[in-house]
Amino acid sequence: MSPEFSDRTKKRIDKIVARYPRKEAAILPVLHLTQQEFGHISDEEEKLVAELLGIKPIEVREVVTFYTMLNQRPVGKYHIQICSNLSCSLLGAESLIDYLKEKLGIELGETTEDKKFTLSTVECLGACEQAPCMMINFDYYGHLDKKKIDEILDNLK
Repeated sequence: MSPEFSDRTKKRIDKIVARYPRKEAAILPVLHLTQQEFGHISDEEEKLVAELLGIKPIEVREVVTFYTMLNQRPVGKYHIQICSNLSCSLLGAESLIDYLKEKLGIELGETTEDKKFTLSTVECLGACEQAPCMMINFDYYGHLDKKKIDEILDNLK
């Protein structure tokens, strides 16, 4: 069964698309709405967006696979993304990744059984001045150590 957008999301998409001179230029905001609607962007949702914008599904796939904020499979309530680029790595990101894997009992790319946490690495969060850093959903956390990570996770509801 093919996915369909809710009427509310269809109206929001129509408003977004109307702001652009060409429909395909609205791909990023439409993908954000798609992820909000379905929780992630699977092959089926990629085809839905492609049809809606009049482009090829591969063009949607190229965008989905480029941006780390777009998820191709379901993620937990809290998506923890740890920067693994040079600045963060030099300041201990690898040991923090190992600590989180052990603490959460999952490997990179996995989600805890209770669906609360998903753990990923990203190439760069653009916050080198806060290295090592991570993003949980859309919130940034920097100057991390094990104690700070424990405090952050303890405060998530």
